[in-house]
Amino acid sequence: MRAARTMAALDEIDVGDHVCWLMDPVGRFPDDADAFVSDGALFGDKVIIIGSAGATRWATGPDRDPQRPAVVVIDPHRLEESLLTVVQREARRADREGFRTVRVLTEAIPRSRGASPSQSLLEGELLLEEFAAESGAMVVCAYRSAHWDSLTLDQVMCVHPQSLGSWSSGPGFRMFSTGTNCWSVDGVIDSEGAEAFAAAVRAALTHAETVRLRFDRLQLIDAAGMRALADAVMDVPGRTVHIEGANETVRLCWDLSGFAVPEVPVEMIP
Repeated sequence: MRAARTMAALDEIDVGDHVCWLMDPVGRFPDDADAFVSDGALFGDKVIIIGSAGATRWATGPDRDPQRPAVVVIDPHRLEESLLTVVQREARRADREGFRTVRVLTEAIPRSRGASPSQSLLEGELLLEEFAAESGAMVVCAYRSAHWDSLTLDQVMCVHPQSLGSWSSGPGFRMFSTGTNCWSVDGVIDSEGAEAFAAAVRAALTHAETVRLRFDRLQLIDAAGMRALADAVMDVPGRTVHIEGANETVRLCWDLSGFAVPEVPVEMIP
């Protein structure tokens, strides 16, 4: 069963994991992931690396040594399709070739230094999250803190069920896929994480008219979190959110806060 957790190293990654890796400022990509790549041969996985010219040392052809991992290196600057489309195609090919699954390693690089939070970035991460959950692929998304502002890092972190690397602050919740257009929300949504939660909900609503949010594992959602949910749904017209598994306290607070009205398309499902 997929669950949110913090990792100490990439060799802890398991099938279906989607990891947000905050790299050390002096870290080298993909050198710091050597073990993750090498484990491809050990477990019978195909490795897909997106980014970094240095990764070409791993690239292998049809006559590769079976003791070495099968690695495909893709230049992100030459992608003519979405990252998800490319990864899905490589996963289908790996399945036909008899591999157990694919290991995807990609470094997120902003289009410009100091770029502001991007809705398209979150949407892409949610699509990768669904892909990992459905296919059993192992996906690692590397981020350098020097390349991104703290709000963007908070937002991308919350849509990865697993994390690796030092993180001085950030939202206290994770939102991860548990089925088609269904997301489990784990942890605490308070004033510090409300903005990230709203951004994640808006991104999920971009691709579906109805989104299900499972609150079974949610420990707390305060007034700021509820307001963020209501605002996010109203920001995307024609969309609806179904809340499932909410406890009686959450349901009562939602009603007493005045959000249980037709203008807010959020339904609390028993």
